[in-house]
Order: sequence, then structure tokens, then C-alpha cells
Amino acid sequence: MSLVSCSTGRGIRILHMNDFHGFAVPYKPYGSDDAQGGLAYLAGAADTLRAEKPSLLLAAGDMIQGNNWANLFQGKSTIEAMNAMGFDAMVVGNHEFDFGREALEARISEAGFPILGANVAGVSGLKPYVIKDLKGIKVAVIGVVTGDTPVSTHPKNVMGLGFTAPAESVAKYIREVKDKSDIVVVLSHLGFAADEELARKVAGIDLIVGGHSHTKLERPAMVGSTAIVQAFEHAKALGVVDITVRDRAIVEVKGHLEPIRPLPGGADTTLAPIVEKHQRRVDERMNEVVGYAGTDLDGEHVRSRETNLGDFMADTIREASGADAAIINGGGIRTSIAKGPIKVNDVYSVVPFDNYIVAIKLTGRQVRETLEHGVSGVEEKAGRFPQVSGLSFTYDRSRRKGTRVGEILVGGEPLVPEQEYIVATNDFLAAGGDGYRAFGDAVRSSEDFSVIGGAMKGGKLVYNDAGRWLRDVIIEYIKTHKRVSPAVEGRIRETGTGQ
Repeated sequence: MSLVSCSTGRGIRILHMNDFHGFAVPYKPYGSDDAQGGLAYLAGAADTLRAEKPSLLLAAGDMIQGNNWANLFQGKSTIEAMNAMGFDAMVVGNHEFDFGREALEARISEAGFPILGANVAGVSGLKPYVIKDLKGIKVAVIGVVTGDTPVSTHPKNVMGLGFTAPAESVAKYIREVKDKSDIVVVLSHLGFAADEELARKVAGIDLIVGGHSHTKLERPAMVGSTAIVQAFEHAKALGVVDITVRDRAIVEVKGHLEPIRPLPGGADTTLAPIVEKHQRRVDERMNEVVGYAGTDLDGEHVRSRETNLGDFMADTIREASGADAAIINGGGIRTSIAKGPIKVNDVYSVVPFDNYIVAIKLTGRQVRETLEHGVSGVEEKAGRFPQVSGLSFTYDRSRRKGTRVGEILVGGEPLVPEQEYIVATNDFLAAGGDGYRAFGDAVRSSEDFSVIGGAMKGGKLVYNDAGRWLRDVIIEYIKTHKRVSPAVEGRIRETGTGQ
């Protein structure tokens, strides 16, 4: 570090949020009776905290996609709000790519602050880093996104783009900024475990402001001299990091989370009208009641176990396609639905992605391979965890990855390795999304393979409804049945025997 002389300590503040996913309006999370979040209330808290000392306001990715408040405008509403809040920088998250490169580049051009992506090539307007001067203390902010981005969005969204290893990119740009700055911050959308690994691998990082894993870090985690912070999700918390500098060195790093709740008088008066304006437009389209949930539909635990909402989604896909079974990724289910009336908005929040249903012939061996991949990331609650219909299986996480799945039944009968089964999924997984290679491999092995509208068509592809989004199929299903009350049926059983 090369700080301007300072015999007494000086303080700066880093305010941060991550994984906003368009949740601009306060809401009650699954299992809670209290409303949390609200972007206008977070902005109000940020205003108060910024007034106390020189500060930066940073966003660690996944800001423009998720809830309908963002999705219906392809993130334009989020950028408008962030501009009004005076953000200093944002790093792209993997979900920033979900509307495609053209939409992302439009959002970048609209932003009144730099959007970073040091390990991304091919997106116009992305910057590797920015240097901010806070009353004589120069802070370099380097942004990196997870290397899993190409498999966590639809492949067509990242066509022609390049992604380098985050550690390699961070090390490169630290060399470039070290003589221009006093403090190095990595604005990371890698996930907490990857942030820890980054801190161990790359020297010279003072602070990692993280996202992607939705981790609620009440206090900074230390790896050597590098502090790591992350502020949960959905604007339910604002991260606060106070850094004290004395005699050319950081002498203290303190951090905490400010919980965000819709309290009277707490909303920023500039942000509230922006949030309300876009919400009115959402409400006009989304308030139609399409049916009734006879029980809470759990979208909270879809990355680690079978849930009733996962069963319901997979059943809907299987029924619509006439397949023998259905396998979907839990990460494609983004929130829960509370018991009571179901509105269009509820379904769009659960399924915000522009995906459609396909069904592919897989051998029993490929079905097993697919399920093995699905449970290979259960420890990290990875989005590839499967939700299924028409089949059941057991698995043991204590076994080596790739050998965890035990008994598999399809239609109540044991899986036959050489037999072909028609398996329904969405076009994201069919294209190899979330690392599900078996679907794409099956189609590519077909003699008349071709690509139509981002989905595969060939002898192995037996159903392809590219004209209807999955969320609209679900809405029609609910309208037809009027009342849905799915229950967990034991389709996925964790044995824990280690055998």
C-alpha cells in the first residue's frame, strides 16, 4: 500500500448488497410472518450511513433478473433505481446474462456507474476495474463473475463470449492497479467458498465483497489478511464495512449487516416513487387470480431435497409432454407460493426464466448419469439438484460424487440401463445448462440433429413446445385444476448409509 501520509487514523466505509434479483418490494420470505427487504428502505439506510463518512456503494451481482419487478423490463427498472441511489460500481452476476448479450449491453449503457467483469470478454461496456478516491484514499475495485456462468444461463446467452479463471484475472489486474491505489477490493460474484479460495490463492486483496451464494455473513470472515463479506439476498440486508487506515496501512476492518424492514419513515423519498411506478405496471399484468394453493408450496429447499413445489413443477412438465419421467433443476424454481389464492405474479416469480418444455429419449444409463450429476452438488446447495416426476431414487452424499445414486424406479419398476425412456425437462437443461450433459449428448447422437430457436430437434427429441413458456403452461394447469395441494411423496430419499 502507498497511502498519502496520515499520522492519525482515517476511516472509509464500503456499503454493499448482492443477489437482489429484482425484489424491490418488501415481502414475507417462506416461513416468516414479517415483511423484509424493500429497495427504497435499503436506500434510506444507505443514505444515513453514507452521510457519516466517505463511502462507496457496491453491488456484487445478480441485480437485474429474478422477480417480476425486474424481469418484465429486462432489468431496466433495476438500473434506473441504482442510478438514483448513486451506486459506485457493480459486478455482473451469472444472471445478468439471462436476457442475452444485447439486453445486458443496453443495461450497461444505461448505468450511471461502471459495471465490472474483469474475467469476461466480448461484452461491450464492461470494465475490469474502477479506482475511486475517497478523501485521498484510493480504492481499486476489481470485478469478477463465477466461471460457471456459461452453464448457469442458457448457452445462447453467452455465445461468443469468453470467461477466464477469476483468480487469474484478479492477479493480473492487481498488478495493474497496485501502484495506482491504496486499497484493493474484489467485487466478486463467485460464492463464499470460492471467495475463500481466491483469498488463499491471490496475494494483495484487502477486501472481497461477495455474492452468488446468498450467504448471510454477519461479520467479516478472515483468510489471512483478506476480509470477506456478503450481505445475504433480495435487499433484506445492507452490508456495512468500516476500514480504518493509519500510517499507510489498514489497521482495522469492522463489518456488520443492517437488516432492512419496511418501517415507517424509513424509505428513501427518491427511490419510493421509482419502485412504486414499476410495481404498478407489474400489478396491472400480474394480479389475475388463476387458482388456489391448498398448502404452502415450498420453493425454499429445492436445491437440497424433494419439495412439494418441485414435485408439482415436475408433474406439470411430465403431464404436458406425455413423458415417462421428468427431471428439472431445483435452481430453476426461484421462490415459494403461500397457501391461498395464486396469482399470475406468483407463478412468474417461481419461474422467471424464458424456458420451455422439451422431452428427450434417454437410456437408463443416461438417466442414472443425469441423477448422479444432479446430486453431485448437494453439499453446496447447487442449482442442479433435481426435482423429479415419474421416477424415484435414493442417494447417499457420503459416497464419492458420481457413485451416490442407489435404487432408481421409473413408473414403479427398476431402471433398465439399456432401455430408452422419454424424459421431460426444460430447454435450458436440454442445451447442457447447469452441466446436464446427458440431455444434449443424447440429442447430438441423433442422425438428424439440428438446432431450432436455441433448442435441439432430432430423432431423440420427441417433444418440443418452443411456442409456450413453462410458466404459462403452469398457469394453464392451475387454471384447469383450480386447486392444487401437492405433498412430498418420497421420490428422492437420502439414505446416508455410505454403502
